[in-house]
Amino acid sequence: MLAVALALALSPAVPAWGARRAHHRRSAPPLPTISVDVPTAATGPPVPPEFLGMSFEVASLAQLGDYAHSGDLVNLLRSLGPGVLRFGGVTADTRVVWTDAVTPAAPWAAQSISTGDLENLATLAELTGWHVLLTLGLGHFEPRAAAREAAAARSALGPWLAGIEIGNEPNGYPIEHLRSDPWGFVQYSEQVNAYRAAVETAAPGIPLVGPDTSGSSAYFAQWGYAEAVDQRPALLTGHHYALNCAQIPPPSIPLLLTPLIRARAVGSLRKYQAVAETSATPFRLDETNTVSCGGVAGISNTFASALWAVSYLVQAMFAGVDGINLEGNPGNCLGYTPICAPSAERLARGELGAQPEWYALLMTKALIGDVPLSTTTSRPRQPNVEVATLRAPDGALHAVILDDDPTGSRGAVVKLHVGRGFSRAALEWLRAGSLSALAGVTLGGRAVSPDGEWHSSPKLPHVRARGGVISVTVPPASACLATIVPR
Repeated sequence: MLAVALALALSPAVPAWGARRAHHRRSAPPLPTISVDVPTAATGPPVPPEFLGMSFEVASLAQLGDYAHSGDLVNLLRSLGPGVLRFGGVTADTRVVWTDAVTPAAPWAAQSISTGDLENLATLAELTGWHVLLTLGLGHFEPRAAAREAAAARSALGPWLAGIEIGNEPNGYPIEHLRSDPWGFVQYSEQVNAYRAAVETAAPGIPLVGPDTSGSSAYFAQWGYAEAVDQRPALLTGHHYALNCAQIPPPSIPLLLTPLIRARAVGSLRKYQAVAETSATPFRLDETNTVSCGGVAGISNTFASALWAVSYLVQAMFAGVDGINLEGNPGNCLGYTPICAPSAERLARGELGAQPEWYALLMTKALIGDVPLSTTTSRPRQPNVEVATLRAPDGALHAVILDDDPTGSRGAVVKLHVGRGFSRAALEWLRAGSLSALAGVTLGGRAVSPDGEWHSSPKLPHVRARGGVISVTVPPASACLATIVPR
């Protein structure tokens, strides 16, 4: 079970002092205390080495590949460690086409990619240690062209090519006017078979990844299991967005950070993983973020998105999925994206800045290789706090603590009952001025440098254990990674 403790209500803003009475100020009431029993029993396997990742539109592939030679993308990816870059999105089916000496550009395509683009991408992979998932367009049925693209990708990327997806969100093709009804998994699978036959002839042995469904785990429950049985992919994939751009009530920061949205995310992850376990096929959430349709300015680009991302990344670790890719757009800093350039000039130079979500990736990279622990947590009425614990390979414990209440709320005291075998905890804080802050995010008191590099602080604040208990006072609108070391 996912060991993320969820409180059930947002706390109201409370002033620091009460009203005057007889010229005396009342003492502020004590902060709510959350008691956490940290066991030694694991709930599942370790977090995989390439758990973290990013997803971009195929339309961004050529541009990002160019950044292997200039800009700060190499430094950014190196600072995060090994991961997976996925290129897909709607542009794979509707805008971008493969071209080579025998494959002219199609009249429907707005842009193309070629061998040189894949070679640049291979250089980026070699410099950073990141593998690549590549989507072949299925929206326009062209298996021979797709096979030539797959062969070129394998030739250029070699071992850095983790696999190919065939089509982006194929369950929604009728809505996108890419297919007419009847259209379901049966029709999709027939066309995938044609693609696979062509790819296998041109470049045998490339792993298949899919079905890359949209919307929710409800679609995946049908398409994912059918994909596992009929296509036997190396990896199952699907998408999830916390909020819908057209939903009622409309997206907002308070809604994004509610326990209800977190609980729905947990339920969705469990459904994905149930299909994966039943079919004995690993699952990767290869496209996800805050609000669909590219995100919403004032929500997706704020510090609130970083807190949401930390929570969701940890939830996915506890669910046992193979990995997770945060969707991004390097040219749009107003929507959802971990990294972007704020101007066309800086985009051309590859000067990508770290958005709030990037700090969530930096914080959770410390959990790679950890084993999730089944934590028991008390549930006070307030505040809106989550706690999750994991055991590191060296025997240390990691506790991830988030307080999603807005600035001005009261905060809480989290008491981690770790036992007398642990001496102290180093606290690495994720902070900004408010939930709606667009800049000023720090992790461990530091920001990502202009050239994309980031190094954790060598002098983090420490809390000593007393009677086997680590006490952490958590302010609102913050997250903390506590690293608890043995005696």
